[in-house]
Amino acid sequence: MAVGSPAGLGEASARPAPGAAIHVRYPHMIWSRHGPPPGRRGYHHGNLREALVRATLDLIAERGLSGFTFAEAARAAGVSSAAPYRHYRDRQGLIADVAREGFERFGAELEKAWNGGRPTPLAAFENIGRAHLAFARNEPAYFSAMFEGGIAPDSDPELAQAADRAFAVLRTAVEAVCATLPLKSRPPVLMMSLHVWALSHGIAALFGRGDAGRRKLPMSPEELLEAAVLIYLGGLGLGGDASPADRS
Repeated sequence: MAVGSPAGLGEASARPAPGAAIHVRYPHMIWSRHGPPPGRRGYHHGNLREALVRATLDLIAERGLSGFTFAEAARAAGVSSAAPYRHYRDRQGLIADVAREGFERFGAELEKAWNGGRPTPLAAFENIGRAHLAFARNEPAYFSAMFEGGIAPDSDPELAQAADRAFAVLRTAVEAVCATLPLKSRPPVLMMSLHVWALSHGIAALFGRGDAGRRKLPMSPEELLEAAVLIYLGGLGLGGDASPADRS
């Protein structure tokens, strides 16, 4: 604001697997370490759900979020058009599962960037912003499913929980940063969390994503976000990593 185990039956793909799991990242069809190899997706015994998620990530990368049907996702996974109904009511259910997995990975990246507030709360807080941008750039298919699928998070309990856990990392960071301010000067933690979330996400969605939707900037997205956060924190009296005693 962190991945479920697959299940299912089916035919095994004849395509040989490389040594590391990777998945597509567009616009240049670069493959990352998180998913399976390129080409038609088959599935092995007990792996239907994962095969459908990986195939869907590839289709989002190749055609966009609205560029394929439920049946096409099944064919890309190497299964019959009826097979996905073992796990999903419809296409939206499949997209929700991709989004859930995306939020789990996203939350894990934010948690890693926060690093327990080390070396200082402000420095770790800034690292979270950079991690947000890095996820949008490196995992655009996940990012699209998470934020552009038109799925209400509370319509799927597992998706809602994954999204809430990711946001909770940011809220924890904001709370730690606010604690460095004198008590009377501290803004509401939730309000500040939402402000920073919107700021980071807006820059990521417009300028930091790794697909064709990325807008051009005269500076890096990281530099833009850093400047925006500095202005925001400056308005709160947080210009650096000084202790409360230094500012009182």
